[in-house]
Amino acid sequence: MKYTGNISCFWLSVVGEFGRIAVEFLRKGTNPKIYEGAARKLSVDAETVQHGVEGLMYLLTESSKLMISEVDFQDSVLVLGFTEVLNQLLLQLYLENRKEIRHILGELTPSLPHYHNLEWRLDVQLASRALRQQVKPTVTMKLHLEESGGDKSAKVLQTDPATLMHLIQELEKALAELKTTHCRRILRNIK
Repeated sequence: MKYTGNISCFWLSVVGEFGRIAVEFLRKGTNPKIYEGAARKLSVDAETVQHGVEGLMYLLTESSKLMISEVDFQDSVLVLGFTEVLNQLLLQLYLENRKEIRHILGELTPSLPHYHNLEWRLDVQLASRALRQQVKPTVTMKLHLEESGGDKSAKVLQTDPATLMHLIQELEKALAELKTTHCRRILRNIK
């Protein structure tokens, strides 16, 4: 098919192929040769194919990340100004591939270390040669972390009590924020 400038007509003929290429690229990474081959088949330049596939890949990954419903997906695509038939094809493509895309995206997330244990010690310097009457408290913490593979590591942190209290207050604020309805709604959509 020759690209004549009518984007909706062009998309109708290639949305299935672009969807297959987009999901394949999520699995294996991009391959410029596939862009060139698809461009030859469609009689368009490779850049047009690349932009179309990347746009479709972005639409599918963002929609899958947020696990948006059919209605929300249709509302999102409606803004693009495509025909109803093309919107239905995009919806069908999204519904067929969203679980696989979420699985691929889940594999791409980095595995972060998590809390295993915490040791702490409070040191107080009461005097030094220069100052005989000083009180300088220091909190030393050893944070034991565990990787998802079972590897363990430790980080030593040292701070003064005022900074530690500030850190505790900020973490308590963050925990309180997690309990708000807005945050719960976001977390529910992430999972």
